[in-house]
Amino acid sequence: MNLSRRTRKRRTATSTVFALILILAGCITALADAPVFRVTLDPAVRSEPFTGRVYVLLSRGPRDPRFGPAWFGTEPFLSLDINECAPGTTCELQPGADGVLSYPRSWEDVDIRDYRIQAVARFNPYERKVGVGAGNGCGPVLTIRTAAPAAIDLSIDRTIPQREFIETPWVKLLRVRSQLLSDFHQRDVYLHASVRLPASYSSQPERYYPTIFEIPGFGGTHHDALEKNGPSVAEPTTGVEFLRVLIDPSCPLGHHVCADSDNNGPVNRALREELIPAFDREFRSVPEPAARFLTGHSSGGWSSLWMQITAPDEFGGVWSTAPDPVDLRDFQRIDVYRPGENMYVDAQGRRRPIARLDGRPALWYDDFAWMEHVNGYGGQLHSFEAVFSRRGADGRPELLWNRRTGEIDPAVAETWKRYDIRLVLEQNWPTLGPKLAGKLHIFMGSQDTFYLDGATALLKESLARLGSDAVVEIHTGKDHSTLMTQQLVARIKREMAEKYLRSR
Repeated sequence: MNLSRRTRKRRTATSTVFALILILAGCITALADAPVFRVTLDPAVRSEPFTGRVYVLLSRGPRDPRFGPAWFGTEPFLSLDINECAPGTTCELQPGADGVLSYPRSWEDVDIRDYRIQAVARFNPYERKVGVGAGNGCGPVLTIRTAAPAAIDLSIDRTIPQREFIETPWVKLLRVRSQLLSDFHQRDVYLHASVRLPASYSSQPERYYPTIFEIPGFGGTHHDALEKNGPSVAEPTTGVEFLRVLIDPSCPLGHHVCADSDNNGPVNRALREELIPAFDREFRSVPEPAARFLTGHSSGGWSSLWMQITAPDEFGGVWSTAPDPVDLRDFQRIDVYRPGENMYVDAQGRRRPIARLDGRPALWYDDFAWMEHVNGYGGQLHSFEAVFSRRGADGRPELLWNRRTGEIDPAVAETWKRYDIRLVLEQNWPTLGPKLAGKLHIFMGSQDTFYLDGATALLKESLARLGSDAVVEIHTGKDHSTLMTQQLVARIKREMAEKYLRSR
Protein backbone atom coordinates (compact mmCIF):
# COMPACT_ATOMS: atom_id res chain seq x y z
CA MET A 1 0.00 0.00 0.00
CA ASN A 2 1.02 3.60 -0.34
CA LEU A 3 -0.24 6.91 1.07
CA SER A 4 0.84 10.24 -0.40
CA ARG A 5 0.61 13.58 1.38
CA ARG A 6 -2.02 14.66 -1.14
CA THR A 7 -4.36 11.91 0.03
CA ARG A 8 -4.04 12.61 3.76
CA LYS A 9 -7.43 14.30 3.91
CA ARG A 10 -9.88 12.83 6.35
CA ARG A 11 -12.83 11.10 4.78
CA THR A 12 -15.93 10.85 6.95
CA ALA A 13 -18.18 7.87 6.25
CA THR A 14 -21.75 7.65 7.54
CA SER A 15 -24.04 4.69 7.17
CA THR A 16 -27.38 3.72 8.73
CA VAL A 17 -28.03 0.12 9.75
CA PHE A 18 -30.76 -0.15 7.11
CA ALA A 19 -28.48 1.07 4.33
CA LEU A 20 -25.72 -1.32 5.40
CA ILE A 21 -28.17 -4.25 5.25
CA LEU A 22 -29.13 -3.22 1.71
CA ILE A 23 -25.47 -2.92 0.74
CA LEU A 24 -24.51 -6.35 2.00
CA ALA A 25 -27.57 -7.98 0.48
CA GLY A 26 -27.06 -6.26 -2.89
CA CYS A 27 -30.74 -5.30 -2.94
CA ILE A 28 -30.54 -1.69 -4.12
CA THR A 29 -32.62 -1.24 -7.26
CA ALA A 30 -32.50 1.35 -10.03
CA LEU A 31 -33.50 4.85 -8.96
CA ALA A 32 -36.33 6.12 -11.08
CA ASP A 33 -35.20 9.75 -10.79
CA ALA A 34 -31.47 9.06 -11.27
CA PRO A 35 -30.04 10.59 -14.46
CA VAL A 36 -29.06 8.42 -17.40
CA PHE A 37 -25.51 9.00 -18.60
CA ARG A 38 -25.30 8.38 -22.35
CA VAL A 39 -21.73 7.68 -23.45
CA THR A 40 -20.88 7.70 -27.16
CA LEU A 41 -17.71 6.17 -28.58
CA ASP A 42 -16.48 8.62 -31.21
CA PRO A 43 -15.61 6.74 -34.43
CA ALA A 44 -12.60 9.03 -34.82
CA VAL A 45 -10.96 7.58 -31.71
CA ARG A 46 -11.69 3.90 -32.32
CA SER A 47 -12.48 2.20 -35.61
CA GLU A 48 -13.20 -1.33 -34.34
CA PRO A 49 -15.83 -2.65 -31.91
CA PHE A 50 -14.95 -2.33 -28.23
CA THR A 51 -15.36 -4.94 -25.53
CA GLY A 52 -14.45 -3.74 -22.05
CA ARG A 53 -15.46 -1.39 -19.26
CA VAL A 54 -16.85 2.13 -19.66
CA TYR A 55 -16.88 4.62 -16.79
CA VAL A 56 -18.56 7.86 -15.79
CA LEU A 57 -16.52 9.64 -13.14
CA LEU A 58 -17.53 12.68 -11.12
CA SER A 59 -15.37 15.14 -9.19
CA ARG A 60 -15.55 18.52 -7.52
CA GLY A 61 -11.77 18.78 -7.41
CA PRO A 62 -9.56 20.88 -9.69
CA ARG A 63 -8.31 17.97 -11.80
CA ASP A 64 -10.22 16.08 -14.46
CA PRO A 65 -12.38 13.33 -12.93
CA ARG A 66 -10.40 10.69 -14.87
CA PHE A 67 -7.59 11.07 -12.31
CA GLY A 68 -9.84 9.43 -9.71
CA PRO A 69 -11.12 7.60 -7.82
CA ALA A 70 -9.10 8.58 -4.77
CA TRP A 71 -8.65 6.25 -1.82
CA PHE A 72 -9.72 8.88 0.69
CA GLY A 73 -12.73 11.01 -0.14
CA THR A 74 -13.85 8.83 -3.06
CA GLU A 75 -16.36 10.67 -5.22
CA PRO A 76 -19.26 9.05 -7.12
CA PHE A 77 -18.65 7.04 -10.27
CA LEU A 78 -20.26 4.35 -12.42
CA SER A 79 -19.01 1.54 -14.62
CA LEU A 80 -20.48 -0.87 -17.14
CA ASP A 81 -18.99 -3.80 -19.07
CA ILE A 82 -19.94 -3.67 -22.74
CA ASN A 83 -19.45 -6.24 -25.46
CA GLU A 84 -18.65 -5.63 -29.15
CA CYS A 85 -19.77 -2.01 -29.01
CA ALA A 86 -19.45 -0.59 -32.52
CA PRO A 87 -17.88 2.84 -33.18
CA GLY A 88 -20.45 5.60 -32.86
CA THR A 89 -22.60 3.49 -30.54
CA THR A 90 -24.07 5.06 -27.41
CA CYS A 91 -24.29 3.07 -24.17
CA GLU A 92 -26.34 4.11 -21.17
CA LEU A 93 -25.30 4.04 -17.52
CA GLN A 94 -27.90 4.66 -14.83
CA PRO A 95 -27.39 3.99 -11.12
CA GLY A 96 -29.10 0.74 -10.15
CA ALA A 97 -29.75 -0.42 -13.72
CA ASP A 98 -28.88 -3.97 -14.75
CA GLY A 99 -25.14 -4.43 -15.22
CA VAL A 100 -24.26 -0.96 -13.96
CA LEU A 101 -21.94 -0.81 -10.96
CA SER A 102 -21.99 2.33 -8.87
CA TYR A 103 -20.06 3.92 -6.06
CA PRO A 104 -21.60 4.57 -3.64
CA ARG A 105 -23.86 1.58 -4.01
CA SER A 106 -26.89 3.73 -3.28
CA TRP A 107 -27.18 6.99 -5.22
CA GLU A 108 -30.23 8.18 -3.32
CA ASP A 109 -28.24 10.95 -1.66
CA VAL A 110 -26.05 11.86 -4.64
CA ASP A 111 -26.74 15.32 -6.04
CA ILE A 112 -24.67 15.74 -9.20
CA ARG A 113 -24.99 19.52 -9.34
CA ASP A 114 -21.61 21.26 -9.44
CA TYR A 115 -19.84 17.98 -10.17
CA ARG A 116 -17.48 17.82 -13.13
CA ILE A 117 -18.34 14.72 -15.16
CA GLN A 118 -16.18 12.74 -17.59
CA ALA A 119 -16.46 9.46 -19.49
CA VAL A 120 -13.58 6.99 -19.72
CA ALA A 121 -13.12 3.68 -21.54
CA ARG A 122 -10.62 0.99 -20.71
CA PHE A 123 -9.34 0.40 -24.25
CA ASN A 124 -5.97 -0.95 -23.07
CA PRO A 125 -6.56 -4.18 -21.10
CA TYR A 126 -2.91 -4.34 -20.01
CA GLU A 127 -2.91 -0.96 -18.26
CA ARG A 128 -3.54 -1.00 -14.53
CA LYS A 129 -4.61 2.64 -14.30
CA VAL A 130 -7.96 3.47 -15.85
CA GLY A 131 -8.24 7.23 -16.32
CA VAL A 132 -4.56 7.94 -16.94
CA GLY A 133 -3.46 4.65 -18.49
CA ALA A 134 -1.82 4.89 -21.89
CA GLY A 135 -4.14 3.86 -24.70
CA ASN A 136 -7.35 4.24 -22.73
CA GLY A 137 -10.06 6.62 -23.96
CA CYS A 138 -11.58 9.70 -22.38
CA GLY A 139 -13.73 12.65 -23.32
CA PRO A 140 -14.46 16.28 -22.49
CA VAL A 141 -15.50 17.33 -19.00
CA LEU A 142 -19.09 18.45 -18.48
CA THR A 143 -20.34 20.41 -15.47
CA ILE A 144 -23.97 20.39 -14.34
CA ARG A 145 -24.85 23.70 -12.66
CA THR A 146 -28.61 23.38 -12.35
CA ALA A 147 -30.93 20.51 -11.57
CA ALA A 148 -29.77 17.34 -13.28
CA PRO A 149 -31.50 16.61 -16.58
CA ALA A 150 -33.03 13.21 -17.21
CA ALA A 151 -30.21 12.34 -19.63
CA ILE A 152 -26.63 13.58 -19.77
CA ASP A 153 -24.67 13.12 -22.99
CA LEU A 154 -20.96 12.36 -22.79
CA SER A 155 -18.43 11.20 -25.36
CA ILE A 156 -15.10 9.44 -25.58
CA ASP A 157 -13.17 11.23 -28.29
CA ARG A 158 -9.45 10.84 -27.54
CA THR A 159 -6.89 8.38 -26.27
CA ILE A 160 -4.44 8.93 -23.45
CA PRO A 161 -0.82 9.10 -24.65
CA GLN A 162 2.05 7.02 -23.34
CA ARG A 163 3.99 8.77 -20.60
CA GLU A 164 7.46 9.50 -21.86
CA PHE A 165 10.52 8.80 -19.73
CA ILE A 166 12.84 11.75 -20.25
CA GLU A 167 16.37 10.85 -19.24
CA THR A 168 18.64 13.33 -17.48
CA PRO A 169 22.42 13.33 -17.04
CA TRP A 170 21.88 11.46 -13.77
CA VAL A 171 18.76 9.34 -14.33
CA LYS A 172 18.69 6.70 -17.07
CA LEU A 173 16.01 4.30 -18.28
CA LEU A 174 16.52 0.54 -18.17
CA ARG A 175 14.05 -1.30 -20.42
CA VAL A 176 14.36 -5.04 -20.87
CA ARG A 177 12.16 -7.38 -22.86
CA SER A 178 11.41 -10.35 -20.61
CA GLN A 179 11.40 -13.64 -22.46
CA LEU A 180 10.04 -15.37 -19.37
CA LEU A 181 7.04 -13.06 -19.03
CA SER A 182 6.48 -12.79 -22.78
CA ASP A 183 6.25 -16.58 -22.99
CA PHE A 184 3.89 -16.72 -20.02
CA HIS A 185 1.49 -14.02 -21.31
CA GLN A 186 1.92 -14.80 -25.02
CA ARG A 187 2.69 -11.16 -25.83
CA ASP A 188 5.69 -8.87 -25.55
CA VAL A 189 6.28 -7.87 -21.92
CA TYR A 190 8.96 -5.41 -20.84
CA LEU A 191 10.54 -4.78 -17.45
CA HIS A 192 11.31 -1.17 -16.58
CA ALA A 193 13.53 0.53 -14.04
CA SER A 194 15.24 3.86 -13.60
CA VAL A 195 18.92 4.08 -12.68
CA ARG A 196 20.24 7.07 -10.74
CA LEU A 197 23.98 7.51 -11.20
CA PRO A 198 26.43 8.63 -8.50
CA ALA A 199 28.20 11.98 -8.83
CA SER A 200 31.54 10.45 -9.81
CA TYR A 201 30.11 8.10 -12.43
CA SER A 202 31.08 10.12 -15.51
CA SER A 203 34.41 11.42 -14.19
CA GLN A 204 35.73 8.04 -13.00
CA PRO A 205 35.00 5.58 -15.83
CA GLU A 206 37.17 2.90 -14.28
CA ARG A 207 35.13 2.79 -11.07
CA TYR A 208 32.41 0.24 -10.19
CA TYR A 209 29.66 0.77 -7.63
CA PRO A 210 27.39 -1.16 -5.23
CA THR A 211 23.67 -1.01 -5.94
CA ILE A 212 20.50 -0.26 -4.00
CA PHE A 213 17.44 -1.87 -5.61
CA GLU A 214 14.28 -0.09 -4.49
CA ILE A 215 10.67 -1.13 -5.08
CA PRO A 216 8.04 1.62 -4.69
CA GLY A 217 4.68 1.12 -3.04
CA PHE A 218 1.34 0.74 -4.77
CA GLY A 219 0.95 3.34 -7.51
CA GLY A 220 4.67 4.08 -7.66
CA THR A 221 6.72 3.51 -10.81
CA HIS A 222 10.23 4.02 -12.15
CA HIS A 223 9.09 7.49 -13.26
CA ASP A 224 9.20 8.58 -9.62
CA ALA A 225 12.98 8.85 -9.85
CA LEU A 226 12.54 11.87 -12.11
CA GLU A 227 11.00 13.82 -9.22
CA LYS A 228 14.46 14.21 -7.69
CA ASN A 229 17.15 16.31 -9.29
CA GLY A 230 20.83 15.51 -9.37
CA PRO A 231 22.94 12.41 -8.84
CA SER A 232 22.84 9.70 -6.21
CA VAL A 233 24.49 11.33 -3.20
CA ALA A 234 27.32 9.58 -1.36
CA GLU A 235 26.65 8.26 2.16
CA PRO A 236 28.29 11.05 4.25
CA THR A 237 29.95 9.01 7.03
CA THR A 238 31.56 6.40 4.77
CA GLY A 239 31.77 8.14 1.41
CA VAL A 240 30.24 5.11 -0.32
CA GLU A 241 28.40 5.96 -3.53
CA PHE A 242 25.60 3.76 -4.84
CA LEU A 243 23.85 3.13 -8.10
CA ARG A 244 20.14 3.39 -7.23
CA VAL A 245 17.72 1.28 -9.25
CA LEU A 246 14.00 2.03 -8.91
CA ILE A 247 12.04 -0.96 -10.24
CA ASP A 248 8.62 -0.46 -11.82
CA PRO A 249 6.29 -2.91 -9.99
CA SER A 250 3.25 -2.20 -12.18
CA CYS A 251 1.44 -4.97 -14.02
CA PRO A 252 -2.08 -5.23 -15.48
CA LEU A 253 -3.47 -6.67 -12.24
CA GLY A 254 -1.86 -4.06 -9.99
CA HIS A 255 1.44 -4.35 -8.08
CA HIS A 256 3.29 -7.61 -8.78
CA VAL A 257 5.23 -7.43 -5.46
CA CYS A 258 8.25 -9.02 -7.20
CA ALA A 259 6.79 -12.50 -6.76
CA ASP A 260 6.28 -15.40 -9.14
CA SER A 261 2.56 -16.14 -9.27
CA ASP A 262 -0.08 -18.11 -11.11
CA ASN A 263 -1.66 -14.95 -12.52
CA ASN A 264 1.19 -12.47 -13.05
CA GLY A 265 3.74 -15.04 -14.15
CA PRO A 266 7.41 -15.56 -13.21
CA VAL A 267 8.06 -11.96 -12.16
CA ASN A 268 10.65 -12.78 -9.50
CA ARG A 269 12.66 -14.93 -11.90
CA ALA A 270 12.41 -12.29 -14.61
CA LEU A 271 13.81 -9.60 -12.30
CA ARG A 272 16.67 -11.77 -11.08
CA GLU A 273 17.49 -13.59 -14.33
CA GLU A 274 16.78 -10.86 -16.88
CA LEU A 275 16.58 -7.34 -15.43
CA ILE A 276 19.54 -7.50 -13.03
CA PRO A 277 21.92 -9.15 -15.55
CA ALA A 278 20.93 -6.52 -18.14
CA PHE A 279 21.59 -3.80 -15.56
CA ASP A 280 25.03 -5.26 -14.78
CA ARG A 281 25.89 -5.28 -18.49
CA GLU A 282 24.78 -1.71 -19.11
CA PHE A 283 26.02 0.00 -15.95
CA ARG A 284 29.22 -0.24 -13.93
CA SER A 285 27.84 -2.15 -10.98
CA VAL A 286 29.74 -4.49 -8.72
CA PRO A 287 28.05 -7.72 -9.86
CA GLU A 288 28.25 -9.50 -6.53
CA PRO A 289 25.54 -10.39 -3.97
CA ALA A 290 27.40 -8.53 -1.23
CA ALA A 291 27.11 -5.34 -3.27
CA ARG A 292 23.36 -5.61 -3.89
CA PHE A 293 20.91 -4.23 -1.34
CA LEU A 294 17.12 -4.17 -1.28
CA THR A 295 14.66 -1.66 0.11
CA GLY A 296 11.08 -0.57 -0.39
CA HIS A 297 8.11 0.95 1.37
CA SER A 298 4.59 -0.44 1.83
CA SER A 299 3.91 -2.89 -1.03
CA GLY A 300 7.54 -2.25 -1.94
CA GLY A 301 8.48 -3.18 1.62
CA TRP A 302 6.79 -6.56 1.21
CA SER A 303 8.39 -6.95 -2.24
CA SER A 304 11.91 -6.30 -1.03
CA LEU A 305 11.48 -8.79 1.83
CA TRP A 306 10.15 -11.40 -0.55
CA MET A 307 13.06 -10.98 -2.94
CA GLN A 308 15.54 -11.38 -0.08
CA ILE A 309 14.00 -14.50 1.48
CA THR A 310 13.34 -16.22 -1.86
CA ALA A 311 16.87 -15.53 -3.13
CA PRO A 312 18.91 -15.29 0.11
CA ASP A 313 22.26 -15.85 -1.62
CA GLU A 314 21.74 -13.17 -4.27
CA PHE A 315 21.45 -10.04 -2.10
CA GLY A 316 23.45 -8.58 0.75
CA GLY A 317 20.51 -7.46 2.86
CA VAL A 318 17.05 -5.90 2.92
CA TRP A 319 15.80 -2.78 4.67
CA SER A 320 12.01 -3.02 4.45
CA THR A 321 9.79 -0.17 5.69
CA ALA A 322 6.06 -0.42 6.53
CA PRO A 323 5.62 -3.68 4.57
CA ASP A 324 2.21 -4.98 3.58
CA PRO A 325 1.01 -7.88 5.78
CA VAL A 326 3.94 -10.21 6.53
CA ASP A 327 1.80 -12.54 8.64
CA LEU A 328 -1.62 -13.42 7.25
CA ARG A 329 -3.01 -14.09 10.69
CA ASP A 330 -3.17 -10.28 10.82
CA PHE A 331 -4.12 -9.11 7.34
CA GLN A 332 -4.95 -5.57 8.43
CA ARG A 333 -6.42 -7.04 11.63
CA ILE A 334 -8.11 -9.95 9.81
CA ASP A 335 -7.04 -13.56 10.34
CA VAL A 336 -7.68 -14.95 6.86
CA TYR A 337 -7.20 -18.52 8.14
CA ARG A 338 -9.78 -18.36 10.96
CA PRO A 339 -13.00 -20.25 10.13
CA GLY A 340 -15.95 -17.92 9.64
CA GLU A 341 -13.82 -14.77 9.39
CA ASN A 342 -15.32 -11.89 7.41
CA MET A 343 -13.48 -9.07 5.67
CA TYR A 344 -16.18 -6.48 6.35
CA VAL A 345 -17.29 -7.11 9.94
CA ASP A 346 -15.58 -8.60 12.99
CA ALA A 347 -16.86 -11.39 15.23
CA GLN A 348 -19.08 -8.90 17.10
CA GLY A 349 -20.59 -7.62 13.84
CA ARG A 350 -18.73 -4.33 13.95
CA ARG A 351 -17.69 -2.75 10.67
CA ARG A 352 -13.98 -3.17 9.93
CA PRO A 353 -11.79 -0.15 9.14
CA ILE A 354 -9.00 -0.47 6.56
CA ALA A 355 -7.30 2.85 7.30
CA ARG A 356 -7.02 5.37 10.12
CA LEU A 357 -5.92 8.98 10.40
CA ASP A 358 -4.91 10.51 13.72
CA GLY A 359 -5.84 7.24 15.40
CA ARG A 360 -9.46 7.21 14.18
CA PRO A 361 -10.99 5.07 11.39
CA ALA A 362 -10.99 7.01 8.12
CA LEU A 363 -11.82 4.31 5.57
CA TRP A 364 -13.90 1.14 5.80
CA TYR A 365 -13.18 -2.25 4.26
CA ASP A 366 -16.58 -2.72 2.65
CA ASP A 367 -16.48 0.74 1.05
CA PHE A 368 -12.93 0.39 -0.19
CA ALA A 369 -13.43 -3.11 -1.59
CA TRP A 370 -16.59 -2.03 -3.38
CA MET A 371 -14.86 1.03 -4.84
CA GLU A 372 -12.20 -1.27 -6.28
CA HIS A 373 -14.88 -3.64 -7.58
CA VAL A 374 -16.57 -0.81 -9.50
CA ASN A 375 -13.19 0.36 -10.79
CA GLY A 376 -12.17 -3.13 -11.95
CA TYR A 377 -8.91 -5.05 -11.82
CA GLY A 378 -5.64 -3.35 -10.94
CA GLY A 379 -6.52 -2.08 -7.47
CA GLN A 380 -4.58 -2.55 -4.25
CA LEU A 381 -6.68 -5.29 -2.69
CA HIS A 382 -7.11 -7.27 -5.90
CA SER A 383 -3.32 -7.06 -6.34
CA PHE A 384 -3.02 -9.41 -3.37
CA GLU A 385 -5.40 -11.89 -4.98
CA ALA A 386 -3.55 -11.61 -8.28
CA VAL A 387 -0.36 -12.77 -6.54
CA PHE A 388 -1.52 -14.99 -3.68
CA SER A 389 -4.50 -16.75 -5.29
CA ARG A 390 -4.59 -19.50 -7.87
CA ARG A 391 -5.86 -18.80 -11.37
CA GLY A 392 -9.52 -19.74 -11.56
CA ALA A 393 -11.32 -21.68 -14.26
CA ASP A 394 -12.34 -18.36 -15.84
CA GLY A 395 -8.68 -17.35 -16.20
CA ARG A 396 -8.91 -14.77 -13.41
CA PRO A 397 -7.49 -14.81 -9.88
CA GLU A 398 -9.68 -16.63 -7.39
CA LEU A 399 -11.31 -14.15 -5.02
CA LEU A 400 -10.51 -14.46 -1.33
CA TRP A 401 -13.80 -12.91 -0.27
CA ASN A 402 -17.28 -12.25 -1.62
CA ARG A 403 -17.42 -8.60 -2.66
CA ARG A 404 -20.99 -8.14 -1.47
CA THR A 405 -20.94 -10.03 1.84
CA GLY A 406 -17.27 -10.03 2.84
CA GLU A 407 -17.36 -13.80 3.45
CA ILE A 408 -13.88 -15.40 3.11
CA ASP A 409 -13.43 -18.54 1.02
CA PRO A 410 -11.31 -20.88 3.22
CA ALA A 411 -10.09 -22.87 0.20
CA VAL A 412 -8.62 -19.73 -1.34
CA ALA A 413 -7.17 -18.66 2.02
CA GLU A 414 -5.31 -21.96 2.18
CA THR A 415 -3.51 -21.19 -1.10
CA TRP A 416 -2.33 -17.86 0.33
CA LYS A 417 -0.02 -19.71 2.73
CA ARG A 418 2.55 -19.92 -0.08
CA TYR A 419 3.08 -16.17 0.32
CA ASP A 420 2.81 -15.83 4.09
CA ILE A 421 6.30 -14.48 4.86
CA ARG A 422 6.17 -15.52 8.51
CA LEU A 423 5.06 -19.01 7.58
CA VAL A 424 7.62 -19.38 4.77
CA LEU A 425 10.41 -18.41 7.17
CA GLU A 426 9.23 -20.78 9.91
CA GLN A 427 8.82 -23.74 7.56
CA ASN A 428 12.21 -23.22 5.89
CA TRP A 429 14.28 -21.81 8.75
CA PRO A 430 16.87 -24.62 8.93
CA THR A 431 17.87 -23.69 5.36
CA LEU A 432 17.05 -19.99 5.30
CA GLY A 433 18.27 -19.05 8.78
CA PRO A 434 22.04 -19.25 8.12
CA LYS A 435 21.68 -17.58 4.72
CA LEU A 436 19.71 -14.65 6.14
CA ALA A 437 22.01 -13.94 9.06
CA GLY A 438 22.59 -10.19 9.29
CA LYS A 439 20.36 -9.48 6.29
CA LEU A 440 16.86 -8.77 7.63
CA HIS A 441 15.90 -5.23 8.70
CA ILE A 442 12.23 -4.26 9.06
CA PHE A 443 10.79 -0.96 10.26
CA MET A 444 7.15 -0.19 11.06
CA GLY A 445 5.15 2.55 12.76
CA SER A 446 3.03 1.59 15.77
CA GLN A 447 0.15 3.63 14.35
CA ASP A 448 0.44 2.51 10.74
CA THR A 449 -2.26 4.14 8.65
CA PHE A 450 -3.32 0.82 7.11
CA TYR A 451 -3.09 -1.31 10.29
CA LEU A 452 0.04 -3.11 9.07
CA ASP A 453 1.81 -2.97 12.45
CA GLY A 454 0.03 -6.02 13.86
CA ALA A 455 1.45 -8.40 11.26
CA THR A 456 4.95 -6.99 11.73
CA ALA A 457 4.68 -7.50 15.49
CA LEU A 458 3.76 -11.16 14.90
CA LEU A 459 6.72 -11.61 12.57
CA LYS A 460 9.02 -10.03 15.14
CA GLU A 461 7.86 -12.57 17.74
CA SER A 462 8.30 -15.45 15.31
CA LEU A 463 11.83 -14.42 14.32
CA ALA A 464 12.78 -14.08 17.99
CA ARG A 465 11.57 -17.63 18.68
CA LEU A 466 13.60 -18.86 15.71
CA GLY A 467 16.74 -17.26 17.16
CA SER A 468 17.13 -14.87 14.22
CA ASP A 469 19.34 -11.79 14.47
CA ALA A 470 16.82 -9.87 12.34
CA VAL A 471 16.29 -6.21 13.23
CA VAL A 472 12.53 -5.63 13.52
CA GLU A 473 11.62 -2.24 14.97
CA ILE A 474 8.17 -0.80 15.61
CA HIS A 475 8.52 2.96 16.01
CA THR A 476 6.13 4.42 18.57
CA GLY A 477 3.60 6.92 17.25
CA LYS A 478 4.68 6.73 13.61
CA ASP A 479 2.21 6.05 10.81
CA HIS A 480 2.63 4.94 7.19
CA SER A 481 4.10 8.26 6.09
CA THR A 482 5.74 9.71 9.19
CA LEU A 483 7.81 6.55 9.71
CA MET A 484 10.22 7.69 7.01
CA THR A 485 12.03 10.42 8.90
CA GLN A 486 15.28 11.91 7.61
CA GLN A 487 17.06 10.10 10.42
CA LEU A 488 15.71 6.67 9.41
CA VAL A 489 16.44 7.25 5.72
CA ALA A 490 20.01 8.28 6.56
CA ARG A 491 20.43 5.33 8.93
CA ILE A 492 19.34 2.80 6.30
CA LYS A 493 21.79 4.17 3.76
CA ARG A 494 24.61 4.23 6.34
CA GLU A 495 23.97 0.62 7.36
CA MET A 496 24.04 -0.47 3.73
CA ALA A 497 27.32 1.36 3.18
CA GLU A 498 28.90 -0.12 6.28
CA LYS A 499 27.78 -3.62 5.32
CA TYR A 500 29.23 -3.18 1.85
CA LEU A 501 32.59 -2.00 3.24
CA ARG A 502 32.74 -4.97 5.60
CA SER A 503 32.26 -7.31 2.67
CA ARG A 504 35.21 -5.77 0.83
